Amino acid sequence: MRNKKLGLVAGVVVSIAALVASATQATAATFTVRLYVSADTNVEKLYLNELIPAFEAANRNYKVDLSSFDLHGKNDALTLAKIIAASKTKKDPGVDVIDAGFNTQLGLSGYLTIPSASRVPNLNNVPASLIAMGKGAVPYRASTVLLAYNPRVVATPPKTLDDLITWIKANPGRFTYNVPSGGGSGYAFAQTVADKFLTEAERSTLVTEVNKPLQAKWKDGFALLKSLNPYTYGKNGTYPANNAATLALIANGSVDMATVWSDQFASGIKAGTIPSYWKVAQISSPALTGGPSFLGVPKTSRNGVAAQKFINWVLSPEGQNIIVGGSLNGYPVVPITLLSAANQDKFAVGTDVSTLRPGYLSSNATDFKNAWALEVPGK
Repeated sequence: MRNKKLGLVAGVVVSIAALVASATQATAATFTVRLYVSADTNVEKLYLNELIPAFEAANRNYKVDLSSFDLHGKNDALTLAKIIAASKTKKDPGVDVIDAGFNTQLGLSGYLTIPSASRVPNLNNVPASLIAMGKGAVPYRASTVLLAYNPRVVATPPKTLDDLITWIKANPGRFTYNVPSGGGSGYAFAQTVADKFLTEAERSTLVTEVNKPLQAKWKDGFALLKSLNPYTYGKNGTYPANNAATLALIANGSVDMATVWSDQFASGIKAGTIPSYWKVAQISSPALTGGPSFLGVPKTSRNGVAAQKFINWVLSPEGQNIIVGGSLNGYPVVPITLLSAANQDKFAVGTDVSTLRPGYLSSNATDFKNAWALEVPGK
């Protein structure tokens, strides 16, 4: 009889324990952050292989779902329209965090949640000038386009855009840049050539607002770019399809100079896919474009709180060290002193990403890419 009572008590204890465990699991609900990324594959890998696993390990009740990836932003205009339509009708847009070039345009139109200081306290470590550029989107990493060159052929790289154009014409077939719609490194070169013919005020306008009439002033830049067709790689007005294709031409020795993303070049050197002796430089008058990339939270997102938690973690020293020291080799948006000693050594004293020259606003950039495709390629 006593054994039966003990068995009954033990059964009750087990049942209670099971109920408590079940209640605890119910209380510790899992929050899913739906992430949309419009970028190159290196950024996709950054999230899938590094940032997301590290965030989920540090935040057991949170998951990040990257099921929406748009390579090179080919569908940016359509995605932007869908998010705006959802915001106007106060419907969930299907995403909680956006990593895309059109974030600033969403912010300018008032369709982004302004990050809360209490939910994103790590924003205090980001320069105010970068935050202002986001118009409600949060800067989380930076990079710039540079001029990569083979020092065994090019002893002294061009210092200005005019110098670069002179070098291209003096060395037919040895320079390349990719199709602007295929990647930012080629786009940066094309925009920089167009900007040569614009005033500083006109450039600033195209960075901050949609301006169709001002786009007419691109014609001189397109004419100059078209005049380079016989001198760029191939010598017939055809161009590499994307950033990776440009890097491949560097790797196999087909060119001696090209425009590249700083992070992709560093990754290529580290991986051994780019010859170790290749170097990079920046030009001036004007400089090649660069600057921060932004994360945005749509106003009508159903998971806005979880989204801000993820963004806050990305801005933490742990997140920023992954961006700098991981596969991407990016620039941080927080002070260099917050990084690990090893990552601090990668940057010169005084490195300031807020001084990088920005690209055009998303809508202007899309129009520019489309106009380039009509005006430049071909003999």
